[in-house]
Order: sequence, then structure tokens, then C-alpha cells
Amino acid sequence: MAAIETDGIEARVFPRRTAATPIDSLSYVGDPPLLFPPEVDKINISVTFSWDLKEAERLEKQWRIIAPVEIGGPATGMKGEEFIPGKYIQKGYVITSRGCNNKCWFCSVWKRDGVIRELPITEGYNILDDNLLQTSNNHLKAVFKMLQKQKKQPIFTGGLEAAILKEWHVKEFVKLNPKHMFFAYDTPDDKEPLFTAGKLLQNYGFTNEKLRAYVLIGYPKDTFEHAEKRLYETLEAGFMPMAMLYRDKEGDRDHKWMQFQREWVRPAIIKAKQRGTKWKQ
Repeated sequence: MAAIETDGIEARVFPRRTAATPIDSLSYVGDPPLLFPPEVDKINISVTFSWDLKEAERLEKQWRIIAPVEIGGPATGMKGEEFIPGKYIQKGYVITSRGCNNKCWFCSVWKRDGVIRELPITEGYNILDDNLLQTSNNHLKAVFKMLQKQKKQPIFTGGLEAAILKEWHVKEFVKLNPKHMFFAYDTPDDKEPLFTAGKLLQNYGFTNEKLRAYVLIGYPKDTFEHAEKRLYETLEAGFMPMAMLYRDKEGDRDHKWMQFQREWVRPAIIKAKQRGTKWKQ
């Protein structure tokens, strides 16, 4: 694939591959390959997860023999600036705003990027904004208009805040016919808004085939019983849960929680569990 245009020739390196990792000719995962473009002027190592920082430091030593290296990305605490499609995430993924007005204890977004701020809207179908619904009505309408032009069904991966969902948002979602819309059940305060949002969305024909919700589990003092209760509540509210296992800065995870999470990330398994389990609030 053709390289992405930059100021000077710039390679990007990633500690691990994800579904969003770019695949152009100047994107690399891990150590330098045997054949490398000699004209590269700069190398940026992009780190999304804090537990990959040690690997990024190791990679810096491997890549600096080729060109000057800079380590950046969300895990470093670097504030996100302009969004350039295809540079650090694949084309099709898009960010139209950064930051969040909430200050959730488990989230680094507000510490890194501050309050919500709107960016120029670029083309894409998979919205990664941290809190899209906190943007202004004019910005939201422009995002919806952009999405109407896309060939692929929109996916709201970044997350939509149930507490601020309005009926006019839902009417726009009906027009867009998104593939998936992700909400969240992270703290007890999220429960009531999630049920309210679920009822509104279901009134417009949405089911948990499209409605998903991230559910934070395994955080300090959490229990399997409490986590399972939140997951079933998410189903009751009309959303297919996706368990998100809490990880500290080192990325440590308890193996029992990992096993529990695996049962709550795939819709097919969750539906089977739902059919075979009687759960009472």
C-alpha cells in the first residue's frame, strides 16, 4: 500500500497489532524488518496502553540505529492534537473530538486531554471519540451528516453516554442504521441512565443486536457476584454487555477474572448463558 504523506518521511511503530493498527508501507509492529526504507527521517513509536511502555523503550533501542525515535501516544500522557486519518489508526476509524467533561476515577482521558474539544471532521465510519454526545449540537449534526455519506454502516466504538442521550440523537441513529452503538455501565451511577436510554432506543426499534455496553469488571473491591449482577442488568436494560477487565498501569490481571471475562465478551456465549440461567435482581 502507498505510504501516508507526512512532513519528511516518517515511520510509525506499534508495540502490538490491533484491529485499528495501520497497514500502510511505513507502519511497523515490533522490531525493525530486514528490509527497511533507507530514506526515513523520523520514527514515532505510538503507545496506546501503559503496560506496553517497557516494550516501547526496548523498541526505541532497536529502531534508533535507523533514524531518530520519539515515543508518544496516549499511554505516555501526551495530549492528543489534530487527527490525521490513517496515521496512527487505520483509515475508516475517525476521531472528531478529544477529551471528556467527566472525571471518572478509572479513566485517563480527562487527565490527558482535558474537557471536550471539537476537531475538524474527517471521513470515516468507526467513531472513536471518547464522549461524542458531549460535543455541541452543530458538531454532532455535522458528524451525522458525514456518516450518511459513508459506504459502511457506522460503528460508535468510542462510546455514547447514556445519561445525556436525547431523543433527537436516537432519531438520527435511526437514519444512520448503525452496525453497533456502544454505551457503558462502569459505575453504579450508570445503571439508571442505561435503563432510561435502553427504553428510549427500544421504542425506536433498536435491539441488543446493535446496542452494546462496555461493563467494567475486576476493579479493586469488585466481586464476581457484583460483576455478574451488573452484566445481567445490562442485558435487562436492552444492551449486549461486553466485559472490560480492569488493568493497572502494569497491565496485571487476575487469571480468575480473565476466565470470567471470556464468558462475557462474545454475544453467542452470552445469549447461551442468558437462555440457560435464571437471574433475579
